[in-house]
Amino acid sequence: MLRTHTCGELSMQQNGLQVTLCGWVQKSRDLGGMTFIDLRDRYGITQLVFNMDVNEELCKTARNVNREYVIQVKGKVTERINKNLKIPTGEIEVLVENLEILNASETPPFTIEENTDGGDELRMKYRYLDLRRTSVRANLELRHRLASLIRNYLDGEKFIEVETPVLIKSTPEGARDFVVPSRVHNGQFYALPQSPQTFKQLLMVAGFDRYYQIVKCFRDEDLRADRQPEFTQIDCEMSFIEQEDILATFEGLVKHLFKEVKNLDVPQLPRMTFAHAMKNYGNDKPDTRFEMCIQELKSDETQPAFPSGKFKLFDDAEYTAGIVASGCAAYTRKQLDELTDWVKRPQIGAGGLVYIRYNSDGSIKSSIDKFYSSEELLQTAQRMGAQKGDLVLILSGQKQKTQKALSELRLEIGNRLGLRDKNKFSSLWVIDFPLLEWNEEAQRFHAMHHPFTSPKPEDIELLSTQPGKVRANAYDLVINGVEIGGGSIRIFDKTLQSRMFEILGFTPEKAMEQFGFLLNAFQYGAPPHGGLAFGFDRLCSLFGGSDSIRDFIAFPKNNAARDIMIDAPSFIENEQLSELGIRITGH
Repeated sequence: MLRTHTCGELSMQQNGLQVTLCGWVQKSRDLGGMTFIDLRDRYGITQLVFNMDVNEELCKTARNVNREYVIQVKGKVTERINKNLKIPTGEIEVLVENLEILNASETPPFTIEENTDGGDELRMKYRYLDLRRTSVRANLELRHRLASLIRNYLDGEKFIEVETPVLIKSTPEGARDFVVPSRVHNGQFYALPQSPQTFKQLLMVAGFDRYYQIVKCFRDEDLRADRQPEFTQIDCEMSFIEQEDILATFEGLVKHLFKEVKNLDVPQLPRMTFAHAMKNYGNDKPDTRFEMCIQELKSDETQPAFPSGKFKLFDDAEYTAGIVASGCAAYTRKQLDELTDWVKRPQIGAGGLVYIRYNSDGSIKSSIDKFYSSEELLQTAQRMGAQKGDLVLILSGQKQKTQKALSELRLEIGNRLGLRDKNKFSSLWVIDFPLLEWNEEAQRFHAMHHPFTSPKPEDIELLSTQPGKVRANAYDLVINGVEIGGGSIRIFDKTLQSRMFEILGFTPEKAMEQFGFLLNAFQYGAPPHGGLAFGFDRLCSLFGGSDSIRDFIAFPKNNAARDIMIDAPSFIENEQLSELGIRITGH
């Protein structure tokens, strides 16, 4: 070994010891007769001291060492006069007796420090330098620790890790596939897996009973902070179980992780139906760290709060609802105009925003007070649970679109009021999802989860008459408004699976072409089974207190799905294309 110790382990216990350290130069300081270098490796930073009076040549050499040089030093551990108790090695320093430059470095394009001067794109281009920063490295260390804890827990629950294929068959359901052309089978393509779904079901047919895999998955979809074209799942499946067994098993995993990583004892996770989540939070992954539930003022199930014939927007709307922003009645007109502009953004899609100020003196001021009396507005505010000093915010329009906009508005107000504390955690299961959703453009049903999800047994008879009302035996784990995992009890009966394919618009021939291997396997004694997949990258960002999964991936893609470090994707040579039987016009 080129070193006897790391840069993060020396303390007063090693005072007087001769040591050898290796690492990168974080920074140096020349103070005339003394030169100080902070030496960094993966484990920490140690201060090095070069004394002009002791060794003039060595000190001159040290002054020519620049940032990010890779060096080896030998010397004696001594007690620091000016201690730095902010770092573990801050009580000592190494009085250097020998210095060897192992490799010089160009001046890096940004500073390798916590408060770096490098922007996102620059740091991604030089990601190998960005990974030297303590916070980035700590993110990957957290990822490693979580993976170890997960494997240990699942091993203890008698799960077996099995690797499934990466080159598979493209399927028409779900997101777009990444496809890989075959040279041997000219004109045919593999697909990269969006998940190992069918393979883990086949493992259940094979009798493996409890399977898991920390596995790469691929989806060719538009990106955002919590999406990447390649991502990692904790993929799990169990046989001879019901929904409660799966929820109990993986609730145990969640509790284990919170205890080990955050030292938090998580109580039993509450359950919330999909219908309740949509009505009260406007989406199926509610952030329950704070209340501020949506209050319906006009819907199929609610008596209209406002008298008709006074305000055309409310009269014509399918749905009207709002939220109460506690203590916000003092918002200025400028703040309210800014909120109105915010909800009108294309990402939110609302046509406008109605407000009612329930002032601390009990008076009412509203953007629609020329249409309704103060008494009518007060009744509405009180119906929504508003107190003096609160601000009521109302949206109106088509139900699904307005629910989505209200959900986003609720989260934005939560942010502004400091209610979405990253150090506070609120977890729950969302259950009883619809099995199917209607696609207006295609004029057919799509599987809300995937085609292998089982309907709830009591709803199976509705498949023939009202398929849109069938509930799925499915469940999502939601933490702080983020879907961390999801799964379902699977269909294991060939007849019911064929019926599901029929509802989704597959002919028997097409179903056999796409999924014949699975349907055939079901003829040989498929057990009742179900499973769940966690988004491992999302889990890492949750525990790391970040909104972006990119911070926890060693070499992520940017928002355009490009790896700007290695410049991928890129064009390939015509000879390679010709071998694959591919011709690209204009290339």
